[in-house]
Amino acid sequence: MSTAEDIELRILATRARRNVLRMLDAGGSGHLGGAYSCIDIVTALYARVLRHDPANPGWTGRDRFLLSAGHKALAQYAVLALFDYFPAEVLDTYGAFGTVLPGHPDMKKLPGVEANTGALGHGTAIAAGMAVAARTAVEPWRTFVLLGDGELAEGSNWEAFAMAAHHRLGNLTAIIDVNGLQISGEAERIMGMEPIADKMRAFGWAVQEIDGHDHRQILDALGRARVDDSAPTAIVAHTVKGEGLARLAGTVGSHYWTPSREELGEAFLELDRRLVSLGRERVA
Repeated sequence: MSTAEDIELRILATRARRNVLRMLDAGGSGHLGGAYSCIDIVTALYARVLRHDPANPGWTGRDRFLLSAGHKALAQYAVLALFDYFPAEVLDTYGAFGTVLPGHPDMKKLPGVEANTGALGHGTAIAAGMAVAARTAVEPWRTFVLLGDGELAEGSNWEAFAMAAHHRLGNLTAIIDVNGLQISGEAERIMGMEPIADKMRAFGWAVQEIDGHDHRQILDALGRARVDDSAPTAIVAHTVKGEGLARLAGTVGSHYWTPSREELGEAFLELDRRLVSLGRERVA
């Protein structure tokens, strides 16, 4: 991956973070922390990895992406808007009655959403079912599911992990967003799940560990997952909750943020300055 490509992805991810702020401006509050910890991954997926067609979201040959941690929906909405799944003005309806952008994703409301999620722990099972369907139909499309580390406390995840490994679902990739925090505090204090990578290996998955904010590492890991069909792949992505805003990065308070007008303005300004800086890098 070239430096120019890296800068382009960083610009896209910053624009996506700005879209999240736009939705918070409309709705008043939202799950920003987890959205920001996974948004570099989601941006890279849609920009470089997924086979998808915004003009035809129901295309049968598309790759499937499920956001198991549905409360991070702001990240997916922000990226779908970047890729013209819906007009950007729709972002301003977040939190409104009847919006197609509810607090958790709804496949019947928004094209590009593959499943209703948010009741934690179910995304991997749904994704595994989709992977079985692709194999049964002898179709080449692949399934990707993004989970949170706090979500791993739900036992249903581990049933799905066991099933996927047993059936050698090499067309399935699970990305675990390990930001270390959840709404009540440190994930390890609340329900210790480490070492996550070793547990996934023990369950029969091919495992990679990456920096979830490094686009080179993200794309390298996803590329390796595409060529290894011997087992399902787990990408353990180490991230920072709220990454992208200095005052929120690494804080429990970013999990669900209700900003004042002043705080929101400062956040927009921080991201706009980053876009200017990245634009200079691109030209240099």
